[in-house]
Amino acid sequence: MRQALTQNLALLRRMFSPPLVGFFNVFVIGITLSLPAGLYVLLSNAQALTAQLSGTPQISLYLEMDASEDNVAKLRKQFEQHADILRSEFIPRAAALEQLKQTSGLGDVIGSLERNPLPDAFVIHPKQSEARVLEDLRNDLAKLPKVEIAQLDSAWAYKLEAFLKFAWMVVVILASLFGFAFIAITFNTIRLQILTRHEEIEVAKLIGATNGFIRRPFLYFGALQGLFGGIVAWLIIMSSLMLLNQQLAKLSQLYASQFILHPLSLGDSLTLLMFSMYLGWLGAWLSVAKHLSRFDARLPD
Repeated sequence: MRQALTQNLALLRRMFSPPLVGFFNVFVIGITLSLPAGLYVLLSNAQALTAQLSGTPQISLYLEMDASEDNVAKLRKQFEQHADILRSEFIPRAAALEQLKQTSGLGDVIGSLERNPLPDAFVIHPKQSEARVLEDLRNDLAKLPKVEIAQLDSAWAYKLEAFLKFAWMVVVILASLFGFAFIAITFNTIRLQILTRHEEIEVAKLIGATNGFIRRPFLYFGALQGLFGGIVAWLIIMSSLMLLNQQLAKLSQLYASQFILHPLSLGDSLTLLMFSMYLGWLGAWLSVAKHLSRFDARLPD
């Protein structure tokens, strides 16, 4: 076993030489991985920022003009027990009229009215901001007794949800394309390694070496190359975020706010490295399997 390990390590050293070629391969893989991973980071930050700026949409419930205090109390109790409602705010009709006087600039006109034309209202704060859930909640609240109008401005929620789905789909497509490119890079690298050592492989096959023994160092090489490429991608993303945050700090000062792009979490970083190792291993396995089948076909029975 020690002899096999020594042979595998020796072969790996030869596969990583010359170092300059190996460095450029790893650097190209790092750039390939950093593009979809960087878009994932930017989209995650944009999604969090959008949720912070827009907040959870509200549902306005306007009661019938003859709604009594008992009706209001029953509705408030129902809202407190509702699983999809975070909290509710009751706005009496008198308070609504007073606010209208102060904000509309028509205090004299409103004061001359014989009676208050505004109804009592509830402002509902849902727990979720998904457009479909909000629409279903609005429809349920509209059926409650003494509720005349249930209003939800859900257009922005649908637009935001559609945009985020589109953006995530772009990330998935790019990740798939660049993943195939990564596999192709590793496939071609291993192919060149096999072609330069085809005589060694043929001799090893003739003296009884198994396909697993021949395949193993190439798989190690593919996984290591993928790991180093993932590390380069991680460094590119982290350094890019540092540069962007420096510019965002200047921009946020102009808006009297504070924006910051959060880096990859520990879990996302480990996922990136494991995924890059797997793609490198897969590209190497496909390349070795193809060429070993050719070697087996040329060997005498």
